[in-house]
Amino acid sequence: MSPKSTPYADETKARSVIPILPEEFDDFETEAARFRGGALDEKEFMGYRLKRGVYGQRQSDAQMVRVKLPFGGVTADQLEALGQVARDFAPLNKGHVTTRENVQYHFIPLEQASEILRILGAAGLSSREACGNCVRNVTGSPYAGVDKDEVFDPTPYAGAYVRYFVRKPLVQDLPRKWKVAFSSTAADDVIAGIHDLGFIPVIREVAGERVKGFRLLVGGGLATLPRPAMVLYDFVPVADFLRVSEAILRVFNDSKDLRKTRFKARIKFLVSWIGIDGLKERVENELKEEWASSPIDPTPYLWVDDEEADLPAAALPMNGNAASPNGDSWAFSVWRSKNVREQRQPGYHAVEVGLHLGDIQADQFFRLADISRRYSRGRARTSFEQNIVFRWVRDEDLYALWRDLGRAGLGEAGAHEITDIVSCPGTDSCKLGITASMGLGEELIQTLKEMNIDDPLIREMHIKISGCPNSCGQHHLANIGFHGGTLRAEGKMLPAYEIFLGGQYENTGGNTRLGNRIYIRLPAKRVPEGLQKILALYLRERLAGERFNEFYARAGKGPFEETLQDLHVGGQFGDDPDLFVDWNRSEPYVLERGEGECMS
Repeated sequence: MSPKSTPYADETKARSVIPILPEEFDDFETEAARFRGGALDEKEFMGYRLKRGVYGQRQSDAQMVRVKLPFGGVTADQLEALGQVARDFAPLNKGHVTTRENVQYHFIPLEQASEILRILGAAGLSSREACGNCVRNVTGSPYAGVDKDEVFDPTPYAGAYVRYFVRKPLVQDLPRKWKVAFSSTAADDVIAGIHDLGFIPVIREVAGERVKGFRLLVGGGLATLPRPAMVLYDFVPVADFLRVSEAILRVFNDSKDLRKTRFKARIKFLVSWIGIDGLKERVENELKEEWASSPIDPTPYLWVDDEEADLPAAALPMNGNAASPNGDSWAFSVWRSKNVREQRQPGYHAVEVGLHLGDIQADQFFRLADISRRYSRGRARTSFEQNIVFRWVRDEDLYALWRDLGRAGLGEAGAHEITDIVSCPGTDSCKLGITASMGLGEELIQTLKEMNIDDPLIREMHIKISGCPNSCGQHHLANIGFHGGTLRAEGKMLPAYEIFLGGQYENTGGNTRLGNRIYIRLPAKRVPEGLQKILALYLRERLAGERFNEFYARAGKGPFEETLQDLHVGGQFGDDPDLFVDWNRSEPYVLERGEGECMS
């Protein structure tokens, strides 16, 4: 698609980042009916529906519908549409915010999917290429545009990347999925360092002028063979970032070695085989091809949304407290200190709302839409930590917003702290799931609350859970991470977890630190006690002011493995039949794992 033919030309404020094509909803309905009638085989239909964001669950009669939110952006009207789907179609009466800043629904009958897509499309939301071997949702910092430390706001360019590549023939059958993130700070505030392609903003002096550009990181990834991304280019001007991005994708797409084994079909494997210099050579050669003879102007594709236009004037700051007729000023002050961040624009704040394991109930979608209209200009952003952020909140409105969040059951302090646990759906719905990760997440949150932890160095820690090694819960990046597995005892399987320690994703500058697996695997039902032992060891033996990762680096794995040993081998497993039942389950554990559809 040339810039002249793009639907974004001459627009300053498009309604949707991804263009909505109503005919696609009719096509989906037709193809789904053909499949149900036996005229379309399962494999052919699977490839079709995945590109429309409809993913098969472990339950054969249910689908997951995934809605893309580019850079996490969502409007009040869109929140209401998301709430309508949760209320009218989702059996669980909720949506789930993912670590890719999407919203997804589970247990959806296939025959209802097209109607859901129409409702979402009418609100400017799209599920196009939310699944499958294509460009997945492009993530961004929820604080982009308002962060005091940002180099520049990458949101328009993240939008341009989405618009340029969506529906592009080049990306419809990639070797595997392609994940992209745009940071707004040099510190990397969106874990660009573990993506297939990550953008870190840079400003350079060129011919006496300040030029915006990006440092490009390539080849990051998690799952079973995690590795951080490497720097491919120190600086690519924004005027040329689409051309260079396409060259990288063309090299990825054309690599025959990547198509030999689906298990090793991500660009991180290509980087490991030929090195970053070898990859750069291939990209440079691609840039000499005829299609790349001139830069691809991003201007027609930019997502331009002047959030500052017509903002109400902000009053002077209120010194962090608000008088309350209800005697709750202390609780408000705690919430404000933990969930509120000053913007670079004086008098305005960004408010992070902690979502319980990423879930939003149907009624909460509507309440959040109302809050968005009242306090943040009808806009919000989801985060890769499964939360939602309201920006442009005036200082004088913070108390009222907090009260409204409380009425919605979302006013708890501690977003981005140890109790704000990240988890994938696990065996609740995922074919690849090994354990009930959401159930464990619920239990760990309760365990931590009962511990009544007020130590600031523990409060600042992060816990992430994945129901299998694929790391959809990003367990490699946490101070303490868990991924689902199994143990065998008494001739039977029981659900268990691998443990990872020392991950770091904040303030890394793109040099993301992956956690190390310790050689203790705990039964799922013993993980809460294991977490208590890990924290007790840290609290007891750390040096003054020593953060958890610093302590782990100094102490090593040994003390942790020793303190957890009795939970691994203590007593006969058969003495405790509860160990053979996973969290939030009543039947004995059975390992049931299918093949992920993106691997097919």
